[in-house]
Amino acid sequence: MTEAAKPKYRSELLGALHETMEELHRHGAIDKATMRRFDVACLTPVEAFDPAAIKAIREEAGFSQATFALALNVTTSLISKWERGEKKPSGPSLKLLALAKTKGIDAIL
Repeated sequence: MTEAAKPKYRSELLGALHETMEELHRHGAIDKATMRRFDVACLTPVEAFDPAAIKAIREEAGFSQATFALALNVTTSLISKWERGEKKPSGPSLKLLALAKTKGIDAIL
């Protein structure tokens, strides 16, 4: 695995545990669902986005604020506040933004 593709872990201990579980999964000792649970438990949570990054994700998708709001299931006003830095996305919205950034807007539609 290249350095750029190496996952970030919540802690060194969780990193070692996750790598062990990946080996067990690779050898068929644990199933895909169990591996997903370890991914969620061990990997670093989604990082925050600044206003410019949120706007860039929206513009990359070619969406207006209203359409982007529909895709994220939030209000147009909230998208505007995020892009002006008045509010910050959190929870599921933050995860959806991360998916849209890394996998493209189609990943959340």
